[in-house]
Amino acid sequence: MQVLFRTRDPEGSNMREQVERRVRFVFRRLGWQVPRAEVQLSDLNGPRGGRDKRCQLAVKTEGRGLVVVSSVAGDWRTALDEALARAVRTVFRKIKRASPSRMPPAASLQ
Repeated sequence: MQVLFRTRDPEGSNMREQVERRVRFVFRRLGWQVPRAEVQLSDLNGPRGGRDKRCQLAVKTEGRGLVVVSSVAGDWRTALDEALARAVRTVFRKIKRASPSRMPPAASLQ
């Protein structure tokens, strides 16, 4: 899995290794479906503080398109974890919708 990391914030750039490790860990079971993930960290209102750390995650899936999610939190780690959780749920949902149902239709049971 290829993990691309982008940020303009000096504090965010210190998190590169942690972000890559966390993304690979979260998508470890979906590695065959997710060949690439792009993480972008940004500070929305600069040094003023507050709930302004934003993590945008773009996940490329095999045959199911691009999943883009975003999260805003008070710190980078929380924003990353929220965005990852949302992305995994979305990818699982797309896989489930695309797979054929395992149960036979009710009409054929009679």
